[in-house]
Amino acid sequence: MASLSTASLSFKAPSTRISQQVLRKASSSQSMTFGRFSSSKSLRLQISCAAKAETVQKVSDIVKEQLALTADTPLTAESKFSALGADSLDTVEIVMALEEKFNISVEESDAQNITTIQEAADLIEDLVQKKPAEETA
Repeated sequence: MASLSTASLSFKAPSTRISQQVLRKASSSQSMTFGRFSSSKSLRLQISCAAKAETVQKVSDIVKEQLALTADTPLTAESKFSALGADSLDTVEIVMALEEKFNISVEESDAQNITTIQEAADLIEDLVQKKPAEETA
């Protein structure tokens, strides 16, 4: 059982008997230890905060405009700029258009990590959320 709060993440076994059974079944040389519990399976934890659908749509519209895509070109949050035919200059122009549209400033290091519409939308929401706090400080 896993529980998540804003400050911590903790895992608890439902009972000692079950955790002992899991420990006995772990026979692989690639075992993971998490606290007092072990598992032969890899542990993968992914936490994401997806951007609002409205932000994703605005990013999609900007990408279509910057890449001169037709209105009926299907885009999803997972659409990669490179798969849409964007080169590095196109990506810079997309970021500049996003900065203008959302009145934000994207650091070059962050801009280089944007490869999908979802990544762009998530970064925008993060920057917009931080913006009021920085302006009042």
